[in-house]
Amino acid sequence: MIIAKAPVRVSLFGGGTDYKEYYEQYPGAVLGTSIDKYIYISVLPMAAYAENRYRITYRTVEAVDRIEDIQHNVIRETLKHYGYDAPLNIATLSDLPGRSGLGSSSSFTVGFLRLIEHLRGRDITKLDLAMTASFVEHDLLKENVGIQDQLHAAFGGLNLYSFHGEDLSISPVRMVTENRDALNDALCLIFTGETRHASNVVSSQVENTKARKIDKELSHLVKLAHEGKQLMETRSSEGMLKELGRLLKDAWETKRSLSASVSTPRIDEIYDTGMRLGAYGGKLCGAGGGGFFMFLAPPHVQKTLAESFGAQNFVKISMENRGAEVIHS
Repeated sequence: MIIAKAPVRVSLFGGGTDYKEYYEQYPGAVLGTSIDKYIYISVLPMAAYAENRYRITYRTVEAVDRIEDIQHNVIRETLKHYGYDAPLNIATLSDLPGRSGLGSSSSFTVGFLRLIEHLRGRDITKLDLAMTASFVEHDLLKENVGIQDQLHAAFGGLNLYSFHGEDLSISPVRMVTENRDALNDALCLIFTGETRHASNVVSSQVENTKARKIDKELSHLVKLAHEGKQLMETRSSEGMLKELGRLLKDAWETKRSLSASVSTPRIDEIYDTGMRLGAYGGKLCGAGGGGFFMFLAPPHVQKTLAESFGAQNFVKISMENRGAEVIHS
């Protein structure tokens, strides 16, 4: 058995500027981190006497003989793209539910590509891994996707990703141990109770971007991404968290203006409750419409958040820095 894992992510600032419709015209930037919640993908060679050539287990179970008949679009298109036709038994597990704003779809794509490259005997770089995943999702599957999710899953860690045209730069946040530990202690998620397909939710935002209706707002999110990185690198831990909370409030208000699909009365209620209970700041993860709401909050406030929203909807998270990797072979 071969097992690969890829982390999901939380984007702090700059989401929406990582779409080609924006960064081909203007500089985009995203500040975010991969977190200690993962997509796991395992593969076993299918025995020669098995009834089918391919068995794929995720939310459903597929058993087919031809790659073209595989319903899981990422697996189908990736195998077709590589021309890899060995019989396989593929299974997927996840720490958190999909379609919840944490980039899990791209994490799966990155993890599956990492696994297939391993099967082919190729040690692919993290950059090629992210770019190939972006090609699969954007060009082969025609999804409304940005580029940050693939980068977070492939590289791991807390980084500022900047993009303009064909240029891409990756700047790790140079954070002292005290600030890193303070940020890890403050990170948590609240599940809104709703899941959604990001490509559908973000379609109106992409149309607004193409029409240049939200250039000012997106430019402001880029500015906040750079400010957030500077805060993490220069402020003491307590001051850093308070200032990050202020920037998150600004980012959330700006994000809500990008499209009518971003927020709902339930999401607004979660934000208002979290801030009233003492969070430094917070924002919805992902494109909008549901999924997880991220808060920065002191540990005693997190306890109150768990009590208020229910322990089943509270998830403590921390940053991770390894990115996608094969963990068993």
